[in-house]
Amino acid sequence: MTEIAGWVAPAATMIAAMMTAANLGARVTGWGFIVFTVGSIGWIMVAIGTGQNNLLWSNGFLTLVNLIGIWRWLGRQARYEDGGAAATRRSAAVARVPTLFPIGRLGGATVTGKDGAAIGTVIEAMMQCAGTGLAYLVVSEGGVGGLGERLHALSPQDVRFSEDGVHCDLDAAALAARPVLEADNWPASL
Repeated sequence: MTEIAGWVAPAATMIAAMMTAANLGARVTGWGFIVFTVGSIGWIMVAIGTGQNNLLWSNGFLTLVNLIGIWRWLGRQARYEDGGAAATRRSAAVARVPTLFPIGRLGGATVTGKDGAAIGTVIEAMMQCAGTGLAYLVVSEGGVGGLGERLHALSPQDVRFSEDGVHCDLDAAALAARPVLEADNWPASL
């Protein structure tokens, strides 16, 4: 049994790390914590079978942390995402088009260009303190996994929000032609 656990534990831990690092929403992250729990239990079995108390105690603690992650992401955060989605659907039913968009969905949202193709990803939304309006979106394009990406600011007039995401009237070339923001030095306004 220790030998099987010795294979399951690292495999589950690696898969769970990829699931949570991908940040694909509350449910995927929550399931990542379930897979982490399987890995922790596997490591506990290895620890018991090999007499490694340090491995036993650290993974006993990690199992508790993983249970908190499951509660947070599959319980609380998933309910919040469902609430935002329900408000979007209700606003669409009343006005025939969605009039609400959950701000929590902005980070990581794909920006679709005028031709329907994905042209970038929303990194952050900057809100105005006075007036509570959207100041601008920071959108990345190019690169892989953050390496080689270029950041650009889009004003609220450049974008539209719908139930299925963020849209703009630019194409990939027009977005790439926008001024590039430094990763650690964004403007106070556009």
